[in-house]
Amino acid sequence: MAPPTLNRSILGLALPALGALIVEPLFLIVDSALVGHLGITQLAGLGIAAAVLQTIVGLMVFLAYATTPAVARWVGAGNPTRAVSVGIDGMWLALGLGIVLAVLGSIATPVLVAAFTPAPEVATEAATYLAISMLGLPAMLLVFAATGLLRGMHDTVTPLWIAGAGFAINGALNWLLIYGFGLGIAGSAIGTVVAQWLMVVGYLVVVARLAVRHSASIGPRRDGVRGSARAGGWLFLRTLSLRIAFLLTVAVASGLGTVELAGYQVVFVIFSTAAFALDALAIAAQALVGSGLGAGRIDEVRRVLGRTLVWGAGFGAVVGILIAVCSGVIGLLFTGDSALSALVQPALIVLAIAQPIAGLVFVLDGVLIGAGDARYLAISGVINLAALLPLLVVIAVLSPSGSVALLALALAFFGGYLGARLLTLSLRARGSAWMVTGAS
Repeated sequence: MAPPTLNRSILGLALPALGALIVEPLFLIVDSALVGHLGITQLAGLGIAAAVLQTIVGLMVFLAYATTPAVARWVGAGNPTRAVSVGIDGMWLALGLGIVLAVLGSIATPVLVAAFTPAPEVATEAATYLAISMLGLPAMLLVFAATGLLRGMHDTVTPLWIAGAGFAINGALNWLLIYGFGLGIAGSAIGTVVAQWLMVVGYLVVVARLAVRHSASIGPRRDGVRGSARAGGWLFLRTLSLRIAFLLTVAVASGLGTVELAGYQVVFVIFSTAAFALDALAIAAQALVGSGLGAGRIDEVRRVLGRTLVWGAGFGAVVGILIAVCSGVIGLLFTGDSALSALVQPALIVLAIAQPIAGLVFVLDGVLIGAGDARYLAISGVINLAALLPLLVVIAVLSPSGSVALLALALAFFGGYLGARLLTLSLRARGSAWMVTGAS
């Protein structure tokens, strides 16, 4: 049995991270709920825009996932000044990437929306939301990098406070702009972008104080920024395979019809919320494994692996029960449409059953990220994607409709894809090749 101090360390990092992670998808839930009451067309449009945004931003999640273990290793090695400097380098990289992606994304918005072949009225709503949201891309990436820095320093409380404040501002602004000023889906996008930039301001204040405390430079260091980019390269490829899987599943849903796409948007939002919640343990694992390997404590790293797996499976079961219990009313909360609510319920039940598997997958992923084993994660990601593709092809060819279509998509993604990830990650974690010690 793991010592109580280890449990406290894990939960001390995971619980605040859980709060912050749950808040992140709540941005999308608020948007979906407010926009959903404008109509099915608007909700379907948001589904496409959200898929594009989550793909772009998701591909850049390495800014957090590469920064956390890099900072944690220097903390474990007893050099907090270098730890903060590495994190700030990641933030400069995030700003540069965010500006480039915002410009390119604005230009490509019509093409990105058209790739889903939506109905004309759905395309209009999607393009409106997406074009405005591109202005928030630099802010989203800066939040990623700053969050990674603080997690590496074993601080998951500050991101919780900033995320909570951002959520409150987002909800209030969206309601005011959508209904108070009658801006429709555009109001939702504007409110979210403003909230994102206000969160950046909060992080800049916190990071500046850290830099002063540890005598770290706040300016960009060319070698440091390049190092952050190199470290994140394999994680970028790993995340690319994940995003392709998400994107192709949404594309298949879009091809099945507007109602099916709207229904899948509801299911995917719940999956995203559950995934962020389960990922809290992965974040704790990243920080503890990174600092443990930085200090050369292999036995401690093994204990972290075993204990977080137990927590992951148990927490996944709890989340699954909650989804199953609420599956009959989740659709009503988004649209008020009883027919759509009944349509999504079977898919939500499949999602609920898969949650313990998801808990194990996210923990294993976090452990290997914390160890810097990004090359294996990238290669296994391609293998996992190969397992999903045939399932999606069969669904697209058979072209089912209604609840059968959503059930098929849920079985393919939450069963086939998550199952493949569990297998490839478990095989790696059983060995010791990933446990490389040292500060970098």
